[in-house]
Amino acid sequence: MVRVNLDMDVLRTFVTAQDLGGFNRAATHLGRSQSAISQQMRKLEDQAGQPIFIREGRGTILTEQGERLLSYARRLLDLNDETLEAVNGFSVSGSVRFGLPGDFSESWLPALLGLFKRAHPGVLIEVFVERNGLLFEQLDQGSLDFVLAFGGGGRPDALSLGTLPTVWIGPSPDVKASSDPDTPIDLALYGNPCRFRRTGLELLDKVGTPWRLTFTSRSLQGLWAATGAGLGLTFRTPLGLPQNLCVMPERPELPRGPGIEVCLHDGCRAMSPARREFRDAVVETTQEHLRPMTL
Repeated sequence: MVRVNLDMDVLRTFVTAQDLGGFNRAATHLGRSQSAISQQMRKLEDQAGQPIFIREGRGTILTEQGERLLSYARRLLDLNDETLEAVNGFSVSGSVRFGLPGDFSESWLPALLGLFKRAHPGVLIEVFVERNGLLFEQLDQGSLDFVLAFGGGGRPDALSLGTLPTVWIGPSPDVKASSDPDTPIDLALYGNPCRFRRTGLELLDKVGTPWRLTFTSRSLQGLWAATGAGLGLTFRTPLGLPQNLCVMPERPELPRGPGIEVCLHDGCRAMSPARREFRDAVVETTQEHLRPMTL
């Protein structure tokens, strides 16, 4: 049996067309003519040896074989891209010391760090999870290469990646503050110093909402656990919100807070190739994940 080598460029066009919802959009996105795209799809059917499209009305849909091919095409493209990144990664070496708050360390960034490590095995990555203040101190002292933090937009090394809302968070949608104006709202917050704590308490004091601090923690996991257990509401961004918690509806006694900027900081120092690659990966991935939540 003669083996046929699938054309990776054709596969990429095929997947792009399915993701964008049509060949016309794929042609515009790829900067090619529609006839060129159609020719590639005919070539793909020849290589597959099976019909992968069937007409439906004025358009086309995938056959059963086409759906199966699409699934394999995605895997082949992912493997192709990962292979090239890994091969190129061997030419990059060095170390990266990265600081970030717990909100990011418990969301998508660990997966990003794993992918970067596999793509660049010659790069040693050290990650430090701390509060903003301590992270900036270490960055300014040269102990860290990058800091992903809330705020810091006034620093000369700040690269803004998006602005997130600040909200009150509770264990379920129907949790409500007491209807008795004299009954304080229970709160679970970080200990001082903490900008979320300071901002949240200022908001409550401004509208005259009585409060009492019932739980204090130095870790985000502790705050999430206490809030989920009903010990008190907390005040943060919706980033990395556990499934058992939710954003509380805005009410006069629980006003929404101001937006808070997410910035990547590099200490205004020169970057090695390894650090430049790392910075680009963090910027791209962070912006992608923040986009649905940004103000």
